[in-house]
Amino acid sequence: MKTLLLSTVAAGVVFAAAPAMAQIDVTVGGHTKNYVGWMDQDEATGAGNEVTSFDMLRESEIHFNAEGTADNGLTYGFHVETEMDAGDDANTVEESYLYLASNLGRVNLGSEDGANYLLQVAAPSADSNIDGIRSYIQPVNYAVVSANGAFTTYLNGLGPVDGFDYDNDITGVDEKITYLSPVWNGFQFGLSYTPEVGDANSANGLAGFNLNETDNDLEEAYEAAVRYEGNFNNIGFAVGAGYTHADRTETTVPAALDDLEEWNVGADFDIGAFGVGAVYTTNNNGTVAGDSDDTIVVGVDYTTGPFQLGASYYTRDDENGLATGEFETDRYSAGVTYTAAPGLSFRGSINHIEHESPTAGVGDVEATSLLGGVQLNF
Repeated sequence: MKTLLLSTVAAGVVFAAAPAMAQIDVTVGGHTKNYVGWMDQDEATGAGNEVTSFDMLRESEIHFNAEGTADNGLTYGFHVETEMDAGDDANTVEESYLYLASNLGRVNLGSEDGANYLLQVAAPSADSNIDGIRSYIQPVNYAVVSANGAFTTYLNGLGPVDGFDYDNDITGVDEKITYLSPVWNGFQFGLSYTPEVGDANSANGLAGFNLNETDNDLEEAYEAAVRYEGNFNNIGFAVGAGYTHADRTETTVPAALDDLEEWNVGADFDIGAFGVGAVYTTNNNGTVAGDSDDTIVVGVDYTTGPFQLGASYYTRDDENGLATGEFETDRYSAGVTYTAAPGLSFRGSINHIEHESPTAGVGDVEATSLLGGVQLNF
């Protein structure tokens, strides 16, 4: 794997060596996702734990891109994505990477998602911002649910931080090298190498190299993914699979921790105006045994003119190291998206999520939300 990735770097150096005489074009883009809605959810007892029934939610980003094309056809550029809304991520750079692309493929160098996510197949959704491959809008307030310690352990930080989605992004936007092959008759593959999961130094060129083999930390990670798209008897399809392996340094608690592994398979079919798809993904949470997350997503949609109607079912089983059973999550979503103009869409959805706990004293949690949103892509 290392040899192949080093070869990828070498290919990038060869790309970069070519003369680049063309003008560099700088563009600005991004999106803003604005929602209002009603929510009814279970809450922990006690003062200050009552959730408002009507609220507004938003997620916005600004993207900057600089790109040029050399005389020999090499495309080269730099991409930055910045979070713009209030909160811990306000005005912070989310992605920042250089890319080189030609008929030999594409190389990304820097802070960007890895191949396992970039080539992952998604199932149809009610509203992709809520029940899609990656959550951007999370209506449930899990802070007031997780007053019970066992429920907090179950969430593993996923509820309030990333939402209940199914993106394979263990390495996130850590500094990495990614190679994406050209698309050959619908087939494409990708490889990524992350020197240090949770990399905090490389974004600062004066911070020096990262520490190596810090107790129990995840170290280097490898990703591989394949995707195939095509048509058969007027049925469009996309199928794919991906795998991530992150090495664990085990010096303090070797009996409890292990390398982290995650993989997925997915398929999506378009039959006329109808779409149907399913995804399965699992990871071991970096433990020896008894703490795997298994997620299945099934979705359907129907497109007529500017309207798209969709529905999805999400189920996740989390062993969480319990001998008594698994935490179970089920979510049901239905919605409609209306594209009013290029880049402008109006969205409405209803979502119901249920969490069932096998642990005594930890109550089950349910939440139902009705959301309306306006999204602008530019």
